[in-house]
Amino acid sequence: MIQTVIFDMDGVLIDTEPIHRHAFFTQFAELGITVSDAEYASFLGSSTRNVFQKLKQQFGLPQDVEALLMRKRELFNQAFDTDPNLDLLDNVRVLLDDLRAHQVPLVVASSASKATIGRVFARFGLGPYFGHIVSGEDFAQSKPHPAIFQHAAALAGTPVSECVVIEDSANGVAAAKAAGIYCIGYASPHSAGQDLHQADIVIQHFAELSAAKIRAIQAGQ
Repeated sequence: MIQTVIFDMDGVLIDTEPIHRHAFFTQFAELGITVSDAEYASFLGSSTRNVFQKLKQQFGLPQDVEALLMRKRELFNQAFDTDPNLDLLDNVRVLLDDLRAHQVPLVVASSASKATIGRVFARFGLGPYFGHIVSGEDFAQSKPHPAIFQHAAALAGTPVSECVVIEDSANGVAAAKAAGIYCIGYASPHSAGQDLHQADIVIQHFAELSAAKIRAIQAGQ
């Protein structure tokens, strides 16, 4: 039986992917580099630091990775703070309330920075729901490396066989499976083209999930 639920954040709790995309492509234009849609899609689930480590090498960028990272964060924050329509994904708060009512421990394990996670949590009052927050900036390698999810399970004190991960990206799903964790893939309309075939199940809407349904999952089946 599932004891702990590990949520990705971007594209799962909240649809920040269009804001990330806007920030990245604004910065790509500033840098004078061309990144295709297909290459950008391959970045989903990776930390911003890892993305710019790759791009610095690929394009021979003279800027320091930290400077590139901070500029992208600045662009993201500007868009995040001025978007009045930004909200949690449909039915996500209902699911969070249901999980909390059934005393299911929750962890966020996001490739986002601690600052960005904190910004989202503050705006939408998510702190009371989650016992632990894990940021990708604390790991040398991004998803699909399993370290972030292995650490999340360890923090919760739950064997990986009794955890479930909810993810919307191919890299995230691959990381969950590499960690030996049952994975629910969310087919987000804003993450179109992501290959979720490794997920154990794929949902189209969070109304498909409940505390009872998640708790009843038999990992390994």
